[in-house]
Amino acid sequence: MDLFQGDKPANPKALSVTQLVRRMKNLLEIELGEQWVEGEVSNLRKQASGHWYFSLKDERAQISCAMFGARRKKGATDLEDGAKVRVFAEPSVYEARGQLQIIVSKVERAGVGELQAKFEALKKKLDAEGLFSPARKKEIPVFPKVVGIITSGTGAAIKDIVNVLERRAPWVQPVLLPVRVQGKGAEREIVAAIRQLGAAEGETPKCDVMIVGRGGGSLEDLWNFNEEIVARAIADCPVPVISAVGHEIDFTIADFVSDMRAPTPSAAAELAVPDGEELKMRLAVLKRRLLRRVGERVERLGLLLENAKRGVLSKGGERLLREPAMRVDQLRSRLISAVRADWRDRGVQLSSLKRSLEAQRPECQIEQRLELIRRMRLELGRAATHQFIERRDSLKRLGSLLRTLGPESAFERGFSIATTPDGKVIRSEGDVLEGGKLITKLKDGEIHSERMPEE
Repeated sequence: MDLFQGDKPANPKALSVTQLVRRMKNLLEIELGEQWVEGEVSNLRKQASGHWYFSLKDERAQISCAMFGARRKKGATDLEDGAKVRVFAEPSVYEARGQLQIIVSKVERAGVGELQAKFEALKKKLDAEGLFSPARKKEIPVFPKVVGIITSGTGAAIKDIVNVLERRAPWVQPVLLPVRVQGKGAEREIVAAIRQLGAAEGETPKCDVMIVGRGGGSLEDLWNFNEEIVARAIADCPVPVISAVGHEIDFTIADFVSDMRAPTPSAAAELAVPDGEELKMRLAVLKRRLLRRVGERVERLGLLLENAKRGVLSKGGERLLREPAMRVDQLRSRLISAVRADWRDRGVQLSSLKRSLEAQRPECQIEQRLELIRRMRLELGRAATHQFIERRDSLKRLGSLLRTLGPESAFERGFSIATTPDGKVIRSEGDVLEGGKLITKLKDGEIHSERMPEE
């Protein structure tokens, strides 16, 4: 009699496969319920029905996922192969195949919550230090001559900024320091560029104002502008800084610490320089106003003179008024000459600005950059050759040292090395048992021997 069988029937009733799978499904759905699960998306399949299927995996495991009516689900656009995501899902079993899966109802990028918390903590820290205080912010110059630009050299942001500068203020010289604005280590490039333009050393022109930014993106894409080293570099920069990171709804730490925040890169360019057409219209208005006032003044003086001639000075007064009349004529001529000279000077200034703009044409700038690249390439080649020679000489010294300290040197001096057949060096008598095999390595070969029993 089997003592472990107890009162169980000899032939218990068996479950059908459907019953077993259904019990497993009910157990998972009831006991676990909906959970947040984090992993990497793979094998994403988007069906015409609107249902999406994919796998979620980590280093040790993976699980099948289904998202029904995915286009209407929150965060579905974050799903793409290789993306790190968090899904809110219910564990279940696909009965037809007995396959474990999870039914996804919500998706969000992994780490977004952590980044937001990190953002708020750094914002609070720098605000407490006074880096956001309006009292420390520098004024943006009204008529800058050189505008520094720190952004990607190939993105849409630089095109927008340059287009606005050329349209509003063609006399301004833009100075671009291209940097990476996304990805690991990009913040160090941004900091180096800010310091270089702020110091204005060597061939770097002295900037009157600086634009730092990039186009729009997600919180992760813009994160380099939330790094503390970027914020402190902007705060320490002696040149006024306009931040232009992302779109109008995007805010970064760089926006809070900079001297002025622009909602977009194009808006930053508009804030950095005045509108040339507007200045021309203002000058035209001032010209008309000045000429009108001068004409009115001359007319009033002429009337006074005529009245004086017809009054008490009509008899013999002409002689008394002769010199004052001449002075009036001289003043009139001087005033007209001064106005004309002023406009000539302004014309000369305008011509000078046009010549300066011509010198800053992209063709000239490209030629200067190419010449700089050629010099840098030559210097790089010389440095590489120097490094190669040093490494080669070092390798020779190390090879010589290795030969001196290696076993070949010992062999040359008449020494030998005894090892077991498996290559283990014999250091003492106890390393070899009676009857054990020995290999003695010499300069020109090996001697195989066997330890004899002691008599």
